[in-house]
Amino acid sequence: MGDMANSSIEFHPKTPQQREAPHAGGFGCTLGELRTLMELRGAEALQKIQEAYGDVSGLCRRLKTSPTEGLADNTNDLEKRRQIYGQNFIPPKQPKTFLQLVWEALQDVTLIILEVAAIVSLGLSFYAPPGEESEACGNVSGGAEDEGEAEAGWIEGAAILLSVICVVLVTAFNDWSKEKQFRGLQSRIEQEQKFTVIRNGQLLQVPVAALVVGDIAQVKYGDLLPADGVLIQGNDLKIDESSLTGESDHVRKSADKDPMLLSGTHVMEGSGRMVVTAVGVNSQTGIIFTLLGAGGEEEEKKEKKAKKQDGAVAMEMQPLKSAEGGEMEEREKKKANVPKKEKSVLQGKLTKLAVQIGKAGLVMSAITVIILVLYFVIETFVVDGRVWLAECTPVYVQYFVKFFIIGVTVLVVAVPEGLPLAVTISLAYSVKKMMKDNNLVRHLDACETMGNATAICSDKTGTLTTNRMTVVQSYLGDTHYKEIPAPSALNPKILDLLVHAISINSAYTTKILPPEKEGALPRQVGNKTECALLGFVLDLKRDFQPVREQIPEDKLYKVYTFNSVRKSMSTVILMPDGGFRLFSKGASEILLKKCTNILNSNGELRSFRPRDRDDMVKKIIEPMACDGLRTICIAYRDFTAGQEPDWDNENEVVGDLTCIAVVGIEDPVRPEVPEAIRKCQRAGITVRMVTGDNINTARAIAAKCGIIQPGEDFLCLEGKEFNRRIRNEKGEIEQERLDKVWPKLRVLARSSPTDKHTLVKGIIDSTTGEQRQVVAVTGDGTNDGPALKKADVGFAMGIAGTDVAKEASDIILTDDNFTSIVKAVMWGRNVYDSISKFLQFQLTVNVVAVIVAFTGACITQDSPLKAVQMLWVNLIMDTFASLALATEPPTESLLLRKPYGRDKPLISRTMMKNILGHAVYQLAIIFTLLFVGELFFDIDSGRNAPLHSPPSEHYTIIFNTFVMMQLFNEINARKIHGERNVFDGIFSNPIFCTIVLGTFGIQVIATIPTSQLKCLKEAGHGPGKDEMTDEELAEGEEEIDHAERELRRGQILWFRGLNRIQTQIRVVKAFRSSLYEGLEKPESKSSIHNFMATPEFLINDYTHNIPLIDDTDVDENEERLRAAPPLSPNQNNNAIDSGIYLTTHATKSATSSAFSSRPGSPLHSVETSL
Repeated sequence: MGDMANSSIEFHPKTPQQREAPHAGGFGCTLGELRTLMELRGAEALQKIQEAYGDVSGLCRRLKTSPTEGLADNTNDLEKRRQIYGQNFIPPKQPKTFLQLVWEALQDVTLIILEVAAIVSLGLSFYAPPGEESEACGNVSGGAEDEGEAEAGWIEGAAILLSVICVVLVTAFNDWSKEKQFRGLQSRIEQEQKFTVIRNGQLLQVPVAALVVGDIAQVKYGDLLPADGVLIQGNDLKIDESSLTGESDHVRKSADKDPMLLSGTHVMEGSGRMVVTAVGVNSQTGIIFTLLGAGGEEEEKKEKKAKKQDGAVAMEMQPLKSAEGGEMEEREKKKANVPKKEKSVLQGKLTKLAVQIGKAGLVMSAITVIILVLYFVIETFVVDGRVWLAECTPVYVQYFVKFFIIGVTVLVVAVPEGLPLAVTISLAYSVKKMMKDNNLVRHLDACETMGNATAICSDKTGTLTTNRMTVVQSYLGDTHYKEIPAPSALNPKILDLLVHAISINSAYTTKILPPEKEGALPRQVGNKTECALLGFVLDLKRDFQPVREQIPEDKLYKVYTFNSVRKSMSTVILMPDGGFRLFSKGASEILLKKCTNILNSNGELRSFRPRDRDDMVKKIIEPMACDGLRTICIAYRDFTAGQEPDWDNENEVVGDLTCIAVVGIEDPVRPEVPEAIRKCQRAGITVRMVTGDNINTARAIAAKCGIIQPGEDFLCLEGKEFNRRIRNEKGEIEQERLDKVWPKLRVLARSSPTDKHTLVKGIIDSTTGEQRQVVAVTGDGTNDGPALKKADVGFAMGIAGTDVAKEASDIILTDDNFTSIVKAVMWGRNVYDSISKFLQFQLTVNVVAVIVAFTGACITQDSPLKAVQMLWVNLIMDTFASLALATEPPTESLLLRKPYGRDKPLISRTMMKNILGHAVYQLAIIFTLLFVGELFFDIDSGRNAPLHSPPSEHYTIIFNTFVMMQLFNEINARKIHGERNVFDGIFSNPIFCTIVLGTFGIQVIATIPTSQLKCLKEAGHGPGKDEMTDEELAEGEEEIDHAERELRRGQILWFRGLNRIQTQIRVVKAFRSSLYEGLEKPESKSSIHNFMATPEFLINDYTHNIPLIDDTDVDENEERLRAAPPLSPNQNNNAIDSGIYLTTHATKSATSSAFSSRPGSPLHSVETSL
């Protein structure tokens, strides 16, 4: 339908003349004329029609259509009408483009902080401070202008930016696909919306968008009018025009008083036929839409602000034609909704939690930065007594930026940005899966609210029952038949009257059609009760069609249609002798009161007194009702030729009747319903039945379903009694009176739509329990709208539901079945649990990471987990984890616990225990590795390295351990209710398994150098640093070139340093020859600092570093040497491959260096001072 968006109609309110010329050629009315006509109401409109066209038939002739036959179903003609008068389609608002969504995702505060940090970091990494004369800056500068940094410094900033881009794209894509799904859902709802028109004399159901000007449309109770039109013929038609005019009173429409029908209004009573005169953007609703085009945008901006706070955006679904007074109605709805739809339970709790976590994270990160800065400043300027020199400023600034980045890292880790993602994924996934369970979710959060439902107010017909009404018992000619009687057993006169009474006095749109498939049941079309009666006619081996052909619908003299007040329907026909006959059918207790006669077994009248009636109620009607049957009385009355009554005085006309029959209609309980209701009760949900049936039928069905159990203390009330109990003397509803009734109420019978609304509102507003009730309501009729809107979750029936009910609902049950509601509860609880699982996982990661980063930064002045690594954990793992944990399928065990309720904290005690327990365990391991890990693994310590040094093997082990613990914790997080077996059902979720294995794989690839996987010792690459393989470094010349390239900037200093080292080495060699003569020399290993290819620079074995020149110089040089990493093939500052380990000890005047004797041997630190 999207292609209709560029409908050929533009809207020129001021100049209809522009378009008129071509129209008049084809048809007798121009678009402009019809538009002006539709703006008139009542008498004015009638006058205009009479002046311009004579009457409605004249209008039909001008539009080249027949009031009885409709349009010829001729494609060319229909197309021509569309071109001239427009299509019945209002182009929807443009969806947001992907870029707009990206821009919206970028507005997130955390992401903005990250972007700033990353850009500053990037900028500084490309800025090379003038390093030659900065010796005065002290050992600080050694780190800052370290040579390797120039190559690797940008990686951190780039990685942060990359991760920000990841988050933004994922979020935007999520929103975009959600929008797309909703558009798809929207068009599905629109395509499913059909309307009855007459074409070629045939009744057809056409999609609303296919209506054209000139169509003759059938309107009936419960319809939402899809286009403007003029009434041709109507029976007792009443319209609710509140969506356009705001007037709540129903407007009576008739061809001779007020024939104007407007799109977007609801048919509340009666039926009729209209000729369509305006469609799409030219209909009254369309005009409002167009005018709102400009206003809508400003409104949208305001809404956007409101929606931002609302978490999951619940799009209002709106089939065009609903045109619910277009956006005006939408806005009114929204205004009205603000108090009603408070944030869903989960959203409220999550918002609160996110704010708390955010604050905590901010405080932690601020403290971290302050401590780092103070430590640095005090150490540099107080302890070492340095002076802040102008040329050192860039160096110091770079340090402060590093501290800032560490602070941001702590903040980033503290804020669970996976959370919104988890919620979205979980909801979107559930909504998609719920489609398969026959739940069409129109508002995302409804799905989650359903998990917290504590009460369900269900209709009986069609939801608890099959909605295939059948007559099973009857009372005809003084005999009570427990099954369908044989036609021969009945008096022909009674039979004939019965067949006529049923065939004529029911909507002609109700029929029984042959089954679609072999062996299926006949299809029932239209009102189910009438279908049951027509089925009864067929069971009596007669046919209703010939009777209807003999007396077609337009020959009916007067029709009193069924409504909830009358509870009966009557039709008057003109008899051949000039008299009238009235057929009536309705609820037996109402209609029998109006009967004064009854047909006996010979088909003759016999008087029917109140005493007989009481007798009949006792003997016939109550036994039927106790079997759960709905009883319907069928009666008639004759008026002689002379005595035409006042047809408007209905009570007078429908009185003094003769009863033909009373039939008992049953709507059998769906076989799967009792089990479903048992599940609900086990899950702590009270099911209440609200029905229009009488109390006995309702009670019988409720007992069959298991809503009421023998021996329970419950109430079954009728609407009247219910109202008497809850209203005070003035007739006002009092909440405390209601609070006495609703907790025990299980069945509300003979209830009106207002009763239903009152009950729902009363339960929601009640404050008696510990927590507010969350109420779900099912409804199918137009009049259920208010109750559906008021409820926390409104379920509309997809098959039997009217457009109005669907419009007011949150979820549409595509199979009208109560079991689907139970499925919705299961999915809702599953969403809540998925979020809790993810929270447990995420918070453990956050607590551990924040504490590690904080203590690490304060004790060693560098976070053991670098910003990039934190982001890898936070973004990649958490994004995947949210996907893995959010897609856990629901299990039946979800229905074994009570609803959580609004006040229970999101993080339960069990979860708290799990989070803290895991955190303690993980912290113990990480701190052990951090402070004594180098002893376990025989590697050099990564602590107290200058800030720019590349990742050490030590810290890589810490990072790997951290990630692996998170991975296994992800499996632990699958269970949050204290279950022992966390692997239970793990293979039923392939997404979970894939993600866990995938993350593991990526982690291994990211942190282990590919060239040498000999053992853990070589596992020392932080993620993503550019690696150099052994082969590249094999030849000495290349190394020299590399070294020379590296050393271009500080050549002079370097050579000065090298001379000193040479001197030192000579002394060392002299020492070694005397000290280690008896020891076997291990084979040579190429040194990391292989500056010259001469053997004297290959330093092996245990060597002592003797300060021959003044200490400070050596200090400086060694600081440099230690921090010049790029030559090392495995990128570690503690290069295993090299023989050299130069470490500085502030405490010693001398520096000592230890050399590893062979790769496998334990490390000894031999310190000698001379």
